Amino acid sequence: MKRTLLAVTALLLTGTSVAQTKTLTVYSGRAKTFVDPVVQQFERQTGIKVNVRYGTDAQLVAAIREEGSRSPADVYWGNSVGALGELAEEGKFSKLGSALTRNVSDDYLPDSRTWLPTTVRFRTLAYNTTKIKPESLPDSIMDLPKMTSLKGRIGWTVSYPSFQDFLGVMIAQQGEQKTRAWIEGMKALQPKDYKTSNVGMLEAMRAGEIDVALTNHYYIQRVNRLSYPIDTYFFKNGDIGNLGNATGAGILKTSKNQANAARFLSALVARDAQTFFLSVNFEYPVIGNILQPTTMLPYADVIKRSPKVDPTVMPKNIEKAQKLLRDAGLL
Repeated sequence: MKRTLLAVTALLLTGTSVAQTKTLTVYSGRAKTFVDPVVQQFERQTGIKVNVRYGTDAQLVAAIREEGSRSPADVYWGNSVGALGELAEEGKFSKLGSALTRNVSDDYLPDSRTWLPTTVRFRTLAYNTTKIKPESLPDSIMDLPKMTSLKGRIGWTVSYPSFQDFLGVMIAQQGEQKTRAWIEGMKALQPKDYKTSNVGMLEAMRAGEIDVALTNHYYIQRVNRLSYPIDTYFFKNGDIGNLGNATGAGILKTSKNQANAARFLSALVARDAQTFFLSVNFEYPVIGNILQPTTMLPYADVIKRSPKVDPTVMPKNIEKAQKLLRDAGLL
């Protein structure tokens, strides 16, 4: 894997002309381990020094709001559609030109063209192949609370942004009452909460603490490299349990480095960077004609399993989702 990482990162952004040295500030809700090689190669190829502030989406969105016009951020690189949508609705982003958006899949590109999807992840159910037969699992995530045989054997990460985005869409589709009932039904099964640690949750599954877990597809792909007895279960096509969610980046209107910020966004959706995100992180690319690992469903297949969702519904319902979790004593 180290050899693969070096080979891919060596290709990132080759051919880009070196510009005058400037500084760019990026607020990243994406973890450093997943994106730092892309940032470093951008610096080497362009001569632009990138200062990255890492944090959770919630922390960085709050910082941008508090800083207002004084914010040093040029680019916000979000870990979820929910956070990106919040800032877009507040008018924080500049509109992106067609040169940035024309080659990107329309599946997660917002109509406002104010932020750019960079990768796509899908919610799914991980299961221990030595304990669970996939045919015993429900067709819909809405029926998961009925699985009383899994009491005390379910893992979830209620503080993780993708989980809260999922609940936000559930509210949009099913309403608050049914979402509250789902949360209470799940709580009755005494699930183990791993906060934001999806990796820790799958390690717990390998250790026998739990048998199934609500997570994102790429975490399962990563542990499969280590031959863990864990596999991916998708619910029926269109089920909310298969929700697709994008990472993405936008340029702050207050940025004083708009041109270089646009170069950075362009680098994130260039073929070599997209190959890196797929081959190392196992996230689906947002541009076409990139060879996928055989362990992953083709994008054309997995996108059919995800419900069709207006991305603007997530930010509108995040606070409602968090309130339901607090009311249930889970946050």
